[in-house]
Amino acid sequence: MAPARGVPYLGGMERRLLGSTGAQVFPLNLGGNVFGWTADRDASFAVLDAYREAGGNFVDTADVYSKWVPGHRGGESEEMIGAWLRDRGCANEMIVATKVGMGGPGYEAGLTAAQIRTACEGSLRRLGVERIELYYAHKDDENTPLEESLRAFDELVCAGKVRWLGASNYTPARLREALALQERLGLAPFRVFQPPYNLVNRAAFEGELARVCREHGLAVCTYHALASGFLTGKYGGGASVQSPRAKGVQKFLDDPKAMATLAALREVAQRTGATVAQVAIAWVLHRPDVTTPIASATSVPQLRELLGAVDLRLDAAALEALDRASA
Repeated sequence: MAPARGVPYLGGMERRLLGSTGAQVFPLNLGGNVFGWTADRDASFAVLDAYREAGGNFVDTADVYSKWVPGHRGGESEEMIGAWLRDRGCANEMIVATKVGMGGPGYEAGLTAAQIRTACEGSLRRLGVERIELYYAHKDDENTPLEESLRAFDELVCAGKVRWLGASNYTPARLREALALQERLGLAPFRVFQPPYNLVNRAAFEGELARVCREHGLAVCTYHALASGFLTGKYGGGASVQSPRAKGVQKFLDDPKAMATLAALREVAQRTGATVAQVAIAWVLHRPDVTTPIASATSVPQLRELLGAVDLRLDAAALEALDRASA
């Protein structure tokens, strides 16, 4: 189960409580954005197999993955995960979360009732399941009445097509409004929130958003734990790095505070014998408001490195150094 809020993380593979759902999830939420993109079928299956063998049971994807790739339409990640679930016969073991709202196959971005229904049917088909375990509103749609979106999500839960609901990328005010509306109208509530959160992007979640999640007992599954790869430590050494995400880290390379944070990470990694990426993920795991961080891997060795973060306990001195550098 998840440690009580305020209790230091002790490290270990013990599953954490996914908020009020009652589900027990692995401490590392496996990101599926790379499946069908930078990881082909063989690589995707190998990573998923290794994650499952380690005790992993929580996989994150979205219908928009990987629409940004030339020639892709979206849904590639869901199709890959669905093929793996069928091939391994393990759908009942896994909690697969997917998302709607950013525009997947067959619909444009948005959260109208029609868009939500269309997207859900597509995700069910691609995943090859009868019910989506966790269905996120990928981002807020301020052009659609909130009540319309929330009633559409509730209908999916009542129909047995979705088990639990989550929200991602909402402002504190809109998240509060949505939760209040769900309660007032007796609709299925959001139980999980997914924000970006890492050592070089703390402000987006810490403060009011974290407070809303605490007040409503929402599980928090963060993304961008490694800041698009910046917090792996492979950038910033002067050498050119060939990666589809390399351009996304330039803003950090130009930020003295981010570079100071990376330097602190490297010092802690050297002292603990861990890798920079492991320390970055372990820091997120130690945050009392976080249930699980999401991290993706394109190979089994990369996954094993990430899994090492789950067993890494950071002492008070390490946490203080990282907090001071990144605050």
